[in-house]
Amino acid sequence: MSMQDSISDMITRIRNGQLSKKVFVLVKFSNFKSNILNVLKREGYIEGYSIKNKIKIFLKYFNGKPVIEKIEKISKPSLRIYKNKKNISKVISGLGISIISTSRGILTDFEARKLGIGGEVLCNVY
Repeated sequence: MSMQDSISDMITRIRNGQLSKKVFVLVKFSNFKSNILNVLKREGYIEGYSIKNKIKIFLKYFNGKPVIEKIEKISKPSLRIYKNKKNISKVISGLGISIISTSRGILTDFEARKLGIGGEVLCNVY
């Protein structure tokens, strides 16, 4: 069975791993996924990750509860969601982030608005 959307698979593994209180989850390696994980680490949603043959994502908890309350895929292979610089909205009034694939790399919604560029909205995290 071939996987059509590996980003959705990674997001689902993170969500399920945190629901079952796992310390880490494993996903197949790709540079695109590691760029998304860079943003999640920089924003404080995961402890970190390491790369061998697979990516080992270390999940983050605070007072026994997952730091990521909700992570949802926005753009799908069957329906891509693109936003220009004026239409990038804040997630929960700025308490969460949107991860956006832009011409300058993978950025948060705040960084994309600051640079004045739009792109494909990959997911929302809060």
